[in-house]
Amino acid sequence: MDPSAPSHPAAPAPAPRRRNQAAPPREELLAAAMDTIAERGLDGLTMAGLGRQVGMSSGHLLYYFRTKDELLLQTLEWSEGRLGAERSALLSRPGTARERLDGYVDVYVPDGLRDPHWILWLEVWNRSQNADADARARQAAIEGAWHRDLVAILAEGVSRGEFRPVDPDRFATRTRALLDGFSVHVAVGVPGTGREQVLAHVREFIEQDLLLRP
Repeated sequence: MDPSAPSHPAAPAPAPRRRNQAAPPREELLAAAMDTIAERGLDGLTMAGLGRQVGMSSGHLLYYFRTKDELLLQTLEWSEGRLGAERSALLSRPGTARERLDGYVDVYVPDGLRDPHWILWLEVWNRSQNADADARARQAAIEGAWHRDLVAILAEGVSRGEFRPVDPDRFATRTRALLDGFSVHVAVGVPGTGREQVLAHVREFIEQDLLLRP
């Protein structure tokens, strides 16, 4: 053996990524985008950075999403799908309509300052002024799902005699406007409107405007 040779063989070089290697599933891409927003905010989410995170080129990502607007909207739809599953479980579990309403509000209101789902929502709303008809329809579908679930809770409470005989659709519209306004304040950190304070305001609104008085 040549005494000048190294005692241990050199480690083999990593194999280059094959061009035909399967791309990550779309859900993995969207989950990675959401993780990036949670960790570094929207400014930290770039096509190039996301590509490095999942082992794809930014060009390949553009093939999937075409534009960053489309990436943001699809990420929002993915996140909304997860929240929708929470709402479905909420609506199907036993209990009173008031308990379901409290659960709905709990899911709706952001967890706190810079809640990634709400920060993403705000960005998509901001970009929607230049969105095409398809993107607007998809955003409306998200809003419609929240609205229908709240109408169902209110209608159940009215039929059971838990709530005053309000028009469920009209009351849901006003309630969601209240929740949206407060939720924006929580997400951007307006002083005096933390999550717990907002939940207290909403409880007071429900008690004054919806619950039957003895």
